[in-house]
Amino acid sequence: MIPRRLRAPAPGWTVDTDVVVVGSGIAGLVTALAVAGRRAGGGRVLLVTKALLDAGSTRWAQGGIAAALAPGDSPEAHLADTLTAGVGLCDAAAVRTLVTEGPDAVRRLIDLGTDFDREADGALALTREGGHHRRRIAHAGGDATGAEISRALLAARKQAGIEVIEHALVLDLLLDGAGRAAGITLHVMGEGQRDGVGAVRANAVVLATGGLGQVFSATTNPEVSTGDGVALALRAGAAVTDLEFVQFHPTVLWLGEGAGGQQPLISEAVRGEGAHLVDASGERFMVGRHDLAELAPRDVVAKGIMSRMRETGASCVFLDGRHLGAPTWERRFPTILAKCRDHGIDPVTEPIPVVPAAHYASGGVRTDAWGRTSVPGLYACGETACTGVHGANRLASNSLLEGLVFGERIAAAIPVGPDPSPLDVPADDDGGLLQPEVREDVQRIMTTYVGVLRNAQGLETAERELAALGDKTGAEPCVEAWEATNLHAVATAIVAAARRREETRGSHWREDHPDRDDARWLGHLVTRSAGGRLTTRFEPLDRPVAAEPAP
Repeated sequence: MIPRRLRAPAPGWTVDTDVVVVGSGIAGLVTALAVAGRRAGGGRVLLVTKALLDAGSTRWAQGGIAAALAPGDSPEAHLADTLTAGVGLCDAAAVRTLVTEGPDAVRRLIDLGTDFDREADGALALTREGGHHRRRIAHAGGDATGAEISRALLAARKQAGIEVIEHALVLDLLLDGAGRAAGITLHVMGEGQRDGVGAVRANAVVLATGGLGQVFSATTNPEVSTGDGVALALRAGAAVTDLEFVQFHPTVLWLGEGAGGQQPLISEAVRGEGAHLVDASGERFMVGRHDLAELAPRDVVAKGIMSRMRETGASCVFLDGRHLGAPTWERRFPTILAKCRDHGIDPVTEPIPVVPAAHYASGGVRTDAWGRTSVPGLYACGETACTGVHGANRLASNSLLEGLVFGERIAAAIPVGPDPSPLDVPADDDGGLLQPEVREDVQRIMTTYVGVLRNAQGLETAERELAALGDKTGAEPCVEAWEATNLHAVATAIVAAARRREETRGSHWREDHPDRDDARWLGHLVTRSAGGRLTTRFEPLDRPVAAEPAP
């Protein structure tokens, strides 16, 4: 069971807008900018964000953004690599949209002021990452791509005059009498008159709240990534799908046993430039496991690392980039170099200890090709959404591109409507708000039983222990209790899907079902909540998915 609404004080203030966008990463900012541009003089857009504008996952993106921008590359080649990585579960029509609209979308990003790295002749400097057969990853500042994209988008947001509310945790969706999204409730800290719980009334709501990595003890995600958008959508009755496919980044700096919180990522681009994965004896164990060796799709590399760790009894493996030389490290990977040295490791002279850690949710709130969810008036974009482009395993550097392409599409899909109608905010749900300490229990359970390696016994234990945690209610409304409740809801949904899918596919690895099983599991697991009870059903891919009509 999950609560139907989060227990919270009655809203003390109300704001009316035409469109409210929740989240300020690339997905939220691009959507807000595109909505504002389309509605110049004819509508308002409000951007609300959980912490500061640049505190989400986008600024931490190192490798870059993938698009067919180089001579000799093509959207068809990008399509093929994406479909291969998705292991049969990508929506081919959505992927075609991504790869064909992607190059021009990146060029518009450059026109906004994004300064990507260039070659001496002025051409974009492109690199390779896992699963890509061509160099098509544009990057900035060597390994600071997300920070540069965020900088350019925030400057454009300021110039466009888009109103922002920071330190705003979204709580629940407001629905009108017809079941259409009509706004949100949220909690704001330190905004003067907009302090405490309030309500935003709007004709359209866009969820771009980022990922859910904090459901695990060790993750590359920032502290704010507590699955708030997915949990809100579940409570509102929206369909979520593919939640079992949580991607673990293969190469995260190993900080020792028991290290938790946000872990330093060692970009896949380091392997793209020629670094090798080795075990303690120096053997390149990915050679022979896949024709791309260290540049295989992320699920393959993560499984290869875990297998070698299990075979050797080691706590980590190593990424050896010593042969790249100091100039390459200093030019291409200055951020990673500095972070490693902060932890007493010099990649120029020694291999980097690495392990997989929770990184990206390929699933999320189910949308069509225009970002529309199963709840009218509710849209989702970026990691919060499941557009179908990632399938069972996201291809490296497709995430920034997804937020860019589908953010623009959402802006085209949202109809220009009248001012929001007055709306009564429903009463609180009296139960279900979990104690803040549940957060650490959820993370322990998920890390122990629902990590890279899964099996029926562990998933059954996780389901049972999460159910027991659901009884630890009665907390007073506060940010920590709301986040714990969201994490618990998302974890429960992930476990339900992971337990149901009895096969190994993409980033879902069942030790007790080690093979891919297209006869039984070629399809999607869709989860909904009705009256607080989660149900998960299987939808087979028995026919091609038709392209959604244009709005």
